[in-house]
Amino acid sequence: MGKKRWLLKTANPNSENYWKPMKEKSSIMHATSEKANLLESVPDLEKSMYLVVDGYPCVRLLNLSGEIGCSNPGREKVLAPIVRYKNANNLVQLSAVLVSLDEFDNLFLRVSIDSNFAKNVAGVLVESGAQNKLKGKRCNKKFPQDEFSPYQSNSYEWNPTGSGIMWRAYDFPVFLLSEGSTSTLQEVAAKNERTKKAYNAVVAEFNLVMQTTKSGTHDSESCLNEGTCLPLGGYSVWSALPPISISSPENSKPIILAMTSMDTASFFRDKSLGADSPISGLISLLAAVDALSRVDGLNKLPKQLVFGVFNGEAWGYLGSRRFLHELDQQSGSVSGLNSTLIETVIEIGSVGKGFDQGVKTFFAHTSGVSSATNVTLSAFKHAQKSLKSEAIKLSTANASNPGIPPASLMAFMKKNAKTSGIVIEDFDTVFKNKFYHSHLDNQSNINSSAIVAASSLVARSLYILASNKTDLSASALNSVKVNASLVEELLGCLLNCEPGLSCELVKHYISPMGTCPSHYVGVILGEPSSTPYLPYVSDTSRFVWNFLAEKTSIPSKNASSCPKDCSGTGEMCIRAETDGKGVCVTSTTRYVPAYSTRLKSESGTWKVLPRNSSDPMGLEDAVWTESNWDTIQLRVYSVQDAAYDRLILLAGIAVTVLAYTAIVVTRAFITKALKQD
Repeated sequence: MGKKRWLLKTANPNSENYWKPMKEKSSIMHATSEKANLLESVPDLEKSMYLVVDGYPCVRLLNLSGEIGCSNPGREKVLAPIVRYKNANNLVQLSAVLVSLDEFDNLFLRVSIDSNFAKNVAGVLVESGAQNKLKGKRCNKKFPQDEFSPYQSNSYEWNPTGSGIMWRAYDFPVFLLSEGSTSTLQEVAAKNERTKKAYNAVVAEFNLVMQTTKSGTHDSESCLNEGTCLPLGGYSVWSALPPISISSPENSKPIILAMTSMDTASFFRDKSLGADSPISGLISLLAAVDALSRVDGLNKLPKQLVFGVFNGEAWGYLGSRRFLHELDQQSGSVSGLNSTLIETVIEIGSVGKGFDQGVKTFFAHTSGVSSATNVTLSAFKHAQKSLKSEAIKLSTANASNPGIPPASLMAFMKKNAKTSGIVIEDFDTVFKNKFYHSHLDNQSNINSSAIVAASSLVARSLYILASNKTDLSASALNSVKVNASLVEELLGCLLNCEPGLSCELVKHYISPMGTCPSHYVGVILGEPSSTPYLPYVSDTSRFVWNFLAEKTSIPSKNASSCPKDCSGTGEMCIRAETDGKGVCVTSTTRYVPAYSTRLKSESGTWKVLPRNSSDPMGLEDAVWTESNWDTIQLRVYSVQDAAYDRLILLAGIAVTVLAYTAIVVTRAFITKALKQD
């Protein structure tokens, strides 16, 4: 079942004409004939009276035990006058509260502890603002996804300033405003304050009605049964360099797996950029693959390089857990991979803030002490020395840490406690990213030179590990060189609206469905498959698949156009979206569905599976879903006070009665006068 999509129309809040209809409705009656001629239809009249506000909603999410996120409290739209939070110590009536970013946490804390205040919050309008004016904004918990931790110190605070507000349910709508809408609604709130005793006010109308609210399905299992929600999920991608020969399994090599994630989370669904966490790691990995793809002789190395980019990691490590599950099942999505051959796992986490006084500083968090881990750390130290002119510093994370920070590697360690792995991060004991899982984690929160440095460090370390040599020459390592221009280009494509996904690099591979990137996982549509229907796959996943497929490929012997004639062993068609023809290459690159291991799709219907003791992370799986909806809209307009309307009605009745009385009296007088004549 498909989800009905929505679009908040972009308004022009700087236009003076928007506010002319916001005055008394009677002003329309006094419009000049020239303006009247402009209103040629009912839709024109409606557009002149209502302002559709540009913004990003907080939506309703569900799990097996309940709900989080935002929704209208019932089936109807919510209407309330706009007031500023800083001037509203006590709300005496239902109000749409306009709040600044620095007061955002305080407002939601008050809502949670002050029921008298909360009952009059009809909706919340959050002003946009610059992050440099804020100390920090972390809506996640102090230990994100602690339930999946492979160690017992769940009380440790990796994210000490985390408020956890994004994990609570709110029975009122919440919207993040665009910059233009922010200034407009600030003027509206100020106007309401100046004219609070007047007969009219400007109100916000919230249409954030969720189907789960309408149907009374308040957890994942019930809403999936009723078809009022869809599972969170998408598609991960993995690729091998060089391509793996499936026809010759006897030549299988030990695997070095380098991985990262592509999704993030925030309070506002479609304002999820995750520049530092995790997109800096994604860009670092893509640039490392590009650097390694230009090195000769990789097919002669004794170990196999495999790259994984997982989706859904912010919602219970959906991608990495499903990847491991598919490996156990030996499904088509992991054809060519053998989990027993994975020797070392290297994860690139948040690396965009690894820059301090000109030095690029990173920390290696290890899964434990083992010979394989020591070999990996030695490779990183060797790579660091080869980059001594780049001022890169790599340190082993503090021994007092309870273990690795929240990362996909946790899924591997839960599956096999003996997994050898490290996570490269830009922090040691606590998150350095003060906007972790916030809409403010954007490009201004990271440093491109740190990403280039991390990519160089990872690329050379992978080359050393795949070579299985500790004495590689400087000239050999210098051949592994990261393209800094590619990093800058990827930043513009994946973290900005301009150029955004319309950049030349992305359009070289795919035809994007949108321009402004958002790295929220979304919902999984259709039947999960290793060869999915591409319109059901996100722009980011499709771009990563095509990018990795090209970079890890070898030219195909078949020069024909594809996909029709691309059918040789190991062949696949890349860049087919751009011109409908594509290029045929030999590559081992696969999509892997990313969704809960507790879910099963049967004939278009999702079912929750019973807990399985053989899936330790499944025991803690919340099974996240997102409510369906029909339309989401926020608009603003002027209304008259009900008492004033009643007064007008009474005045009208009085005038009518007086007029009727006058007519009767006049008529009687005239009749009498005529008789006398």
